[in-house]
Amino acid sequence: MNTLTTRAALNPMQTSTFRRVFKAFQYRDFRLMWIGACTSSIGTWMQIVAQGWLIYRLSHSSFLLGLDQFLGGLPIFLFTLIGGVVADRVERRKILLVSQYIQMTSAAILTVLVATGVVHVWEILCLSFVSGLAQAFGGPAYSALIPTLVDREDMPNAIALNSIQFNLAVTVGPALAGITLARLGEGWCFGLNAVSFLAPIITLSIISARFLPEKSAETMFKSLMQGFGFIWQHGAMVGVVVLAFTMTFFSMPMRTYIPVFVKDIFHRGPETYGNLLSLMGVGSICGSLAVAGLGNIAKKGRFALGMLILLGAGIAVFSLSKLLPLSYAALVCVGICMMAVFATVTSLVQLITTDQMRGRVMSVYNFAFRGGMPMGNLATSWLVPRYTAPLVLGVNGFLLIGVALYFLLLQRRVAAL
Repeated sequence: MNTLTTRAALNPMQTSTFRRVFKAFQYRDFRLMWIGACTSSIGTWMQIVAQGWLIYRLSHSSFLLGLDQFLGGLPIFLFTLIGGVVADRVERRKILLVSQYIQMTSAAILTVLVATGVVHVWEILCLSFVSGLAQAFGGPAYSALIPTLVDREDMPNAIALNSIQFNLAVTVGPALAGITLARLGEGWCFGLNAVSFLAPIITLSIISARFLPEKSAETMFKSLMQGFGFIWQHGAMVGVVVLAFTMTFFSMPMRTYIPVFVKDIFHRGPETYGNLLSLMGVGSICGSLAVAGLGNIAKKGRFALGMLILLGAGIAVFSLSKLLPLSYAALVCVGICMMAVFATVTSLVQLITTDQMRGRVMSVYNFAFRGGMPMGNLATSWLVPRYTAPLVLGVNGFLLIGVALYFLLLQRRVAAL
């Protein structure tokens, strides 16, 4: 077979693979939401990087780094269940618009405080709480809206592609933040984040999808209990919710304490910090693309648990590494495995859930998934000053492996999905 014939044979295969991986992009509303969310997420990650750096520069306190993450996630832990009920009673697009406006205002206030040189750590912590409150209501609405933009058979692909936009932002945002921090300062990162919220505001205003909830005379509490009842009736979902909490409880503190590794172990600056987060984002994109390409695979539970074991191993290697290249490689592995687990488990929940219950069920799932972040960061912020970041985060990695083995070998309902 000559070269031209070989290329002709390969091109249809390559085209078919490309279409399979990016299948959900054929839906206009999904494309618009993806672009808007990706733009905003890039700005958000610029702020996350700059905010962590600013807090550590002002206080040199690892406790305050953890406390900032705790306060940002606490409203999600407290109010996301109510947000899920609201997402099943109010048009989800409107909830998301209000959430974007609040977060944009918080970023703008922080920009002014830094630009005028009057910023204090307590102000940063308060604004983190306000942004978290907006996310507590926006998160369930967003999680419930995305699957309605595509056909059911393309839902796993849409969820994986949605993970890609988030992780593309994790790759681009920290890299831009590292450059901006080094050349222009923290204020520019916060200002660019405020501007980035215009993208989802515009896309939410022009998408055609609408969720028209049925009018209900039930109390908020009764509606919430229906969501818990739905999960309880599907026994495997209880295991998924527990798994989601433990996964984020043990894995997310590693991201919070990367500034400690950069400054105290590698003795580098903000560009290295941005590079580490960017490499983790590169891994996350690769993991999301792999899941998108696999599509609606069988034995999702077993696949997710296998990836969770590798995630724990990657965190342990990063935590104990004294070599920057090894740490780079470990974070790529962590990114791949983290997004493979996240996209697969989220697909499981979305496929089981009905649209009328989606807001409430996803709020319970997000309550566990997102709630593990502040709880894990708070526990780690107490342990790190006593036992050092490498030791605490290394133990977290091994505990993740233990959790995965428990669900894989003993409590097998998740593995059977």
